[in-house]
Amino acid sequence: MRNFKIIIQYEGTRYQGWQRQESTCNTIQGKFEAILGKMTGQKMVQVDGSGRTDAGVHAYGQVANFKIDTDKTPEEVMDYINQYLPEDIAVISIEQMHERFHSRLNAKEKTYCYRIWNSPLRNVFERKYVYELSERLDIEAMKDAAQYFVGKHDFKAFTSNKKSKKSTVRTIYSIDIDYSETKEGYKDITITYNGDGFLYHMVRILTGTLIEVGLGQRKPEEMKKLFENATRDMAGALAPAKGLCLMEVRY
Repeated sequence: MRNFKIIIQYEGTRYQGWQRQESTCNTIQGKFEAILGKMTGQKMVQVDGSGRTDAGVHAYGQVANFKIDTDKTPEEVMDYINQYLPEDIAVISIEQMHERFHSRLNAKEKTYCYRIWNSPLRNVFERKYVYELSERLDIEAMKDAAQYFVGKHDFKAFTSNKKSKKSTVRTIYSIDIDYSETKEGYKDITITYNGDGFLYHMVRILTGTLIEVGLGQRKPEEMKKLFENATRDMAGALAPAKGLCLMEVRY
């Protein structure tokens, strides 16, 4: 068996997320496994992703790996996969790795970006990739609040997964909030999260909480209490999936 690592880009709008599901074949993982099964003749080729992006979430740099029996070169494997993928998914690089490499278990650092179009006007051409919010946000207050999340914390209040018995402690290395502004004063805001890993819905809940700060519904200093209480209902709303993109995974 040869172990291949691939970097994938996808526009997640029309997919039910990364993870394979019995009820639908419309997942990113499912698409890859079907193509590789056809290529190799293997009954089941398991494609492991670095993380399970939600339905509607995008990726510029998702990483996955799979083990197959093939005489094809890495470039030939990549060409074969891209030939059969739909136009909104693509493999942008491939390399053969050592047998024990695992895209999720070996990941050390991930970067996600969340985009907010802060304007009363629709963003027609970017609408699939931004959360459109008409109320003006206080970006400086959001920056102040974001600093409370940086560091090693128990993010139990920032995940929708209530049943998991695994640790909810994660380390966020940085949260940067930047924006570009139109001549009319409308802002395209980007929140960039960099950390050692993220829980189910964690980035979207953090973003929803920061948005509530930006709207004046919470004060930045209230963020500290969210770690003390550690309950999901104390944190902010779940921000829409379409504004989120997995940018890079580092090993």
